Amino acid sequence: MDTPQLLNQNLLHDAHTDGDISLMLELPENDKFFKKKKKLLEDMGSHAKHVSIQSSASPGELKSSLLLILQRARIINLDELELYFGGEDVTDMVGFNSPRNEMEALSSILTAIAKLEGEHCSTTSLQELRVVAVNSISELGEKFKEERKVVTQSSCEQEKGLQQWGEDQGVKSQLEISYFEGAGRGAVARQDLRIGDIALEIPLSVVISENLVHEYDMYSILEKVEGMSAETMLLLWSMKEKHNPDSKFKLYFDTLPEVFNTGLSFGMEAIMALDGTLLLEEIVQAKEHLRAQYDELFPSLCNDHPDVFPPEQYRWEQFLWACELWYSNSMKIMFSDGKLRTCLIPIAGFLNHSTCPHIMHYGKVDSMKNSIKFPLSRSCNAGEQCFLGYGSFSSSHLLTFYGFLPQLDNYYDVIPLDIDVASNEDCEDTDPTSDWTSHMVRGTWFSKNHGIFHYGLPPPLLDCMRRSRSPFLQSMTLTPENLEIELEILRDLCSMFEDMRDGLGDPEFDNRETTSWDVKLAVDSKDLQRRIFSSIIASCQAGCELVECELQR
Repeated sequence: MDTPQLLNQNLLHDAHTDGDISLMLELPENDKFFKKKKKLLEDMGSHAKHVSIQSSASPGELKSSLLLILQRARIINLDELELYFGGEDVTDMVGFNSPRNEMEALSSILTAIAKLEGEHCSTTSLQELRVVAVNSISELGEKFKEERKVVTQSSCEQEKGLQQWGEDQGVKSQLEISYFEGAGRGAVARQDLRIGDIALEIPLSVVISENLVHEYDMYSILEKVEGMSAETMLLLWSMKEKHNPDSKFKLYFDTLPEVFNTGLSFGMEAIMALDGTLLLEEIVQAKEHLRAQYDELFPSLCNDHPDVFPPEQYRWEQFLWACELWYSNSMKIMFSDGKLRTCLIPIAGFLNHSTCPHIMHYGKVDSMKNSIKFPLSRSCNAGEQCFLGYGSFSSSHLLTFYGFLPQLDNYYDVIPLDIDVASNEDCEDTDPTSDWTSHMVRGTWFSKNHGIFHYGLPPPLLDCMRRSRSPFLQSMTLTPENLEIELEILRDLCSMFEDMRDGLGDPEFDNRETTSWDVKLAVDSKDLQRRIFSSIIASCQAGCELVECELQR
């Protein structure tokens, strides 16, 4: 699991006036999108820079204060996709953008409040503002809650054995492993956990990282192989260690499945079901890359060092198994020496992904305790499944490398576009602010603005297509010339996505009666892509009607 970006420690300014407190979240100057965000913040106006919290504030006033600072926090915490699809209209960007953005924004406010409480005497207004923010996070969690039933008849004896081993090794856990309907293994809270509580703490002594390989015979061989990465060393180590009866990690390997049901293990029927999809290309390219990597290493390593690399333990099928293990279970961890390392973390790997996870900020070694902590960003009640954020990935990526499709709509389900815009260079030259070098679309149900000149489509895409037709276009006004350009763009997009949708075939021919796990996932993935295409077509058609009405006026 690639680690989400660590919590952004925004600078906080405060001032006291007769018991009142003024809050302001600053945009870090090293932010990758500093210029874009700075412009959006300036467009908000001076009223958004400071939020004054009065000592006698009523509940309604506290909510209003939180909303003001939340609007600023949302912009500060926008990521690349949210900026792309949001455009440059601040009225669209200060509202809800995604569960990730909302959680990050509210979390940054809680961090700011905690800092003030630490520096000064805690005031009643600050405490009440914190309660309002915590309640907002709880409401968000309820809105994006994922329901999974615990399968009571499934045994977790091996997992319990691993948990006991972990606790004997110093692991501190507030979670219990269970089986969930439709999701396999997951973790539930043993007791009510609140924001900031540590759900799991893993000592480095039980973390599988590149330092471990240095203790084995294979390291002296592999370090001499040109282009050999630490990740590949770990992969080859795990292929052999899996069969070691005396391994320190035997209980961990015993809990791993014999087969990882990821997209990399799709059978021929599932691959055929993906015909016409972007996922097919992603899976084929990934497997071709892995096969080429395997052929570079074997059988030469087995031939040259059969005692260290026994041929029976290094077949292609076992190599693919190890790849799936590391793709689906590994995490990027920042160590105390400042180096980011890919690791396997026993027990933590049981946590499932969610669109709105309980645990978002992890992945850094606590140098004081020499451990990795998993703190909660939102509360989790006893018996509730505790989710981890794997990262901002598309559903096709999650299926290919993790083996599942998200239960809820995924804001990162984007489709990249290779649009041949003849005057694209003119587009960039005449509008320096339009610096998006690639374009994409996603389901238009996520869009806030479906009005004229917007249509629920990405503003950078529309702007670039407009300037390819009219390089010196200065403003969008309801002139006949501009409206004719709008119609041309919408009809071109509609035609393009109708062709893409037709390329997916007739949904009636999809095999929905099969019991095969991979075909079911393939069909569900194709349905998702078809749904995205259909939403864009519908938005283009609705946009054409809007423009035609304006032309008739």
